[in-house]
Amino acid sequence: MDNWQKTSCICCAQNCGLEVVTEGNRILRVRPDKENLRSQGYCCRKGLKIPHYQNHSDRLTHPLKKTGTDFKKISWEQAFDEIAARLLDIGSRKGPKSIAYMGGGGQGCHFEAAYGVRLLRALGSHYHYSALAQELTGMFWVQGRTLGRQYLLTIPDEKETDLLLAWGWNGWMSHQIPQARRTLKKISEDPDKLLVVIDPRKSETAQRADIHLAIRPGTDALLARAMIAIILKEGWENRDYISRHVSGLEDILPLFANFDVRGALQVCELDFEAVREVARLLATRKSSMHPDLGIFMNRHSTACSYLQAILLAICGRMGAKGGNVIPGHLMPLGSHSDERDAKTWRTVHTNFPAIMGTFPPNVIPEEIMAEGSSSLTAVLVSGSNPLRSYADTTEYETAFDKLELLVTIDVAFTETARLSHYVLPAKSAYEKWDAAFFAWNYPEIFFQMRQPVTTPLGEPKEESEIMIGLADRLGLMPTIPQSLYDAADGDRMTFGLELMKFAQSDAKALKMLPFVLGKTLGQALGSPNLAALWGMLQMAPQSFRDNAARAGFEPGVIQGEAIFQAILKHPQGLWIGSVDENEPFAQLRTTDRKINVFIPELQDWVKSIAPSEEREALNKDAEYPLILMAGRHVDENANTIMRDPAWNSDRARVCTVAMHAEDAAARNLTDGQMVRVLTEAGQVEIELEICDAAHLGHVVIPHGFGLVHHGTAFGANVNRLTKNTHRDQLAATPLHRYVPCRVEAL
Repeated sequence: MDNWQKTSCICCAQNCGLEVVTEGNRILRVRPDKENLRSQGYCCRKGLKIPHYQNHSDRLTHPLKKTGTDFKKISWEQAFDEIAARLLDIGSRKGPKSIAYMGGGGQGCHFEAAYGVRLLRALGSHYHYSALAQELTGMFWVQGRTLGRQYLLTIPDEKETDLLLAWGWNGWMSHQIPQARRTLKKISEDPDKLLVVIDPRKSETAQRADIHLAIRPGTDALLARAMIAIILKEGWENRDYISRHVSGLEDILPLFANFDVRGALQVCELDFEAVREVARLLATRKSSMHPDLGIFMNRHSTACSYLQAILLAICGRMGAKGGNVIPGHLMPLGSHSDERDAKTWRTVHTNFPAIMGTFPPNVIPEEIMAEGSSSLTAVLVSGSNPLRSYADTTEYETAFDKLELLVTIDVAFTETARLSHYVLPAKSAYEKWDAAFFAWNYPEIFFQMRQPVTTPLGEPKEESEIMIGLADRLGLMPTIPQSLYDAADGDRMTFGLELMKFAQSDAKALKMLPFVLGKTLGQALGSPNLAALWGMLQMAPQSFRDNAARAGFEPGVIQGEAIFQAILKHPQGLWIGSVDENEPFAQLRTTDRKINVFIPELQDWVKSIAPSEEREALNKDAEYPLILMAGRHVDENANTIMRDPAWNSDRARVCTVAMHAEDAAARNLTDGQMVRVLTEAGQVEIELEICDAAHLGHVVIPHGFGLVHHGTAFGANVNRLTKNTHRDQLAATPLHRYVPCRVEAL
C-alpha cells in the first residue's frame, strides 16, 4: 500500500494541499489533498507536476565556486569563510549601502526571509529587493495611506459576494484565490450572482463572465476615474457608509466634478451605457473587486490602485460583508515603511523608497552601474532568479557582471547561478520544514507547515542554516552558553525563559535573536525554520492571540505552544485563527480609524489622467505600433520554478505570441510561423499564434520561459523585451502590461 504524505504546492500563492508518494529524494506520485481545509481537494495542473520541480538534472548538491569560466566543488566551511571575508572587505571599503539581499522565499518557502533580512540588517544595510516590489508595492503604498499600514491588504469576500469584478485579473489561469476555478465557475453559473471582467483580452475568465468590458490597453486608470465620476453624479455613493467609515471625500470631489466621462470612455474604446451599468451594479449590489497585474503592471499603476480604493470606498464595499475585507495573518508579508519617515531608506542613485520594507528590482542595474563609492557591489540572491524573473535581462547581465560579489542560494543551477561567484545548494521545498504566509482567507487564518517528505541529495541546507553559517563567520553571533543548548533539548517553556534571560543580558544576543533561536532550538528540532515558527508564536501580537482564541486556542501563556503542537499534528494545515467579523475595521491604523481617501501626493497625477492627455499619450509609435502584454498566465508556466521542459512534454505550443487575426493579416503573417518581436529593450524569436481572444493592436507572450536546460533555451524569455526604466513613477513597478513593440516575419 502506498504511503501518502501530506504537503502542498509551491507553484503559486495558493499553496494547494497535496499528497505525495516518495522514494528517497524522488516524488513518484501526486494527488490533491481532500483533507486540506483551504483547498479541499482542489489543485491545478501545476501542482500535479511537482515531481518535475523535485526530480531533475539541474539540482544543486554541493557548494560551488567560480574559477575562470568553470565552477568547482568546495566545502561549506570554505564557502562560508570566503563569502564572509569578501562581504566584510566590501562593507569596510564601500559602506553598508553597497550590499543587498534579493530573496524572500518565492511562492512557498518564506522562512528564509526571517534570517535573510536580519542578516542584511546586521551588516548595516536595508536593501532588501523582493518580488513583492516587482508587482504589488504600488497597491501596498496606497493601502498604507488609506488603511494606515502597507501590509493591510484587502481581498474579495468571494464566498459572500454577489458581484465579483475581475479587473486586470485572469483568475481562471492565475488563480490567486482559494479554489479559483471552482469559485469562478460557481459565481458565473449562479443566476443571482454576477461575474464582471475588465480586460483587453477575451481571457479564459472573460469567456465565463456575465459582462466583459474589453478595455483599450493602458486606459484602466482613465476608466476608474470615469466610473467614480458616474457614481457621484448619479448619487449612487453609499452616503451612510461614507459618513461612518470614510474621511477626505470632500477633498477629492473636485477630481470628479465636471469630468468628461463620455470623452474618457471614447479613449477607453468602451460604450458609455455598458460602463454606466457596471458602475451602477458595483454601487448597488453586494460587490467586490479583484485587481491584478493588469492593473499593477500597467500605466498609472499606483494611481490606478488609488482610484480603485476610492471606488470601493464610495460604494461602501471596503470592510463590508461580500466586499473587500481585511484578512488576518500570523505574519504579514512585509513591514510598514512610510517614506515620510526619515528612517526609511531610499535607493542611492534612483531615489525610490522602501515600500513594505522592500525595494524594486527594476532599479538594481542602475544601482550597480552608477559611479560612486556607494554603488551596489555585493548581492546575495536567495530563492530568486533575476536573470529570468525581472525586467531587462540584458541590463541585468551587464550589471551583474560588474559585481564584486554575487552569491546565489538555490535549489537549481539557474541562469543567475551561472553568473555568480559562489553558488550554494538549498534544500528543496520538499526536503525541509517551511511555509508561506499568504493571507487569502476570511475570516479564518490558515497555516500549513510543510514537513520534509523526501531526503536531501548531496549536501544542501535550509536557507536559514546558510544564513546562520554566514552570520557565524561574519562575527555577528554572540557567544551562546552551553546551558541554552541544554535547555533547548528539554521543555520548551523552560527554554523560552532561558532564552529571554540570555537576550536581556547580551545586547548582541537580542539583536540576533532569530539566529540564536535557530542555532539552539533549531538544532534540537532539526530545523531553524521550525525554531523560527515557535518563536513567532511565542511573540505573536495580542491581535493574533485574540484571533487564535476565536479559533479555539485557549488564551494564556501556553497558547503559542498549543498552536505549535497543533501545527505539527496537522501536516495538512489547519485554521489557527479567525478575525472578528463584527469588527471589520478593527485593523485600521489611520489616525481617525477611517478609510482615508485623500492622498495629497497623488492629486496632480490623477488630474493628469484625462481624455485629451491620455489620447495624446496613447498615440501609436510608428516604430512600435503594437502593445505587448509581457507576461501571460497559462497552464504551462510556473514562473521559473519548473526548469525541466519535460513537464510540458504532453502540451503543444506552450510559448507563443498571441495576435489578433486582423493584425496578422495586415503583416502577412500566418499562424504557426516564427516571428521576431522587437521593443526598446531587445528582441526575441517566437512562434506566432493567431488568437480569437486577442485584442486588436495587442499581443501577448507568457512569462517564465527562456530557461536554459542542458545548454538549450526553451521558449522565449519575455524579459528580453522589457526595459527596467519603463516603470511606475512612485513604486518603480515594471509596466509589463503596456510595452510598445512591433512584430515581423523572420
